[in-house]
Amino acid sequence: MAGQSEGCCRCCFSFIFSLGLTALFLWLSLRTSNPKCTIRSFYLPALNRTLNDTKNTTLFVALRLKNTNSEKGVYYDAVNLTFRLLPNATGMPVATSAVPRFYQGHQKTATKNLVVGPQEWLNWTAVSSGVHPNGSVSFRVDLATAVRFKIIFWKTKRHRLNVGADVLVNDSGGKVNKKDIKLSAAPDHHLIGFFSGQVGVLSNFLVLILLNFL
Repeated sequence: MAGQSEGCCRCCFSFIFSLGLTALFLWLSLRTSNPKCTIRSFYLPALNRTLNDTKNTTLFVALRLKNTNSEKGVYYDAVNLTFRLLPNATGMPVATSAVPRFYQGHQKTATKNLVVGPQEWLNWTAVSSGVHPNGSVSFRVDLATAVRFKIIFWKTKRHRLNVGADVLVNDSGGKVNKKDIKLSAAPDHHLIGFFSGQVGVLSNFLVLILLNFL
């Protein structure tokens, strides 16, 4: 009887352990990562002092969107960009622009070239008033959209994506940082705490199961 009971316990433990591994595998395979958003170039000719011409008040921006997911495509809603002057990062925008919705395959990178002029409500008066004595201007660029992930034959629900970055422009009209500027979001401490708690509960549960069979 003792042998049968021990064999039954081992069988149950093996089943629970296999079930846990299967759940972990499914979670890892279905887990998604938000696209990486960066600003490749940022140029405003009217701020270029070497040109000595303030008539061309068009803003040229190259936005790069990268899908780092393996075997998961991304459906983007309209990608909305808002430009503000620092230090008032929550003030009225000096310009807005949008990228139409599109689909991106797994591990693909898309570069969207934006031309923002008076027709896109570029407020040159506000921009010119924010120029520092050395000819530089500090912008705040915010991106807002929603994405759905394509996993095999089905799509996930929409996930909001809100990221941003500060962009310093010099007296040549281009961004000071020669590297791509990453748009990022502030960490959500509530979500971090929630997932940490869930991981802790799962770890304690597995430890109790192991101790019960030792």
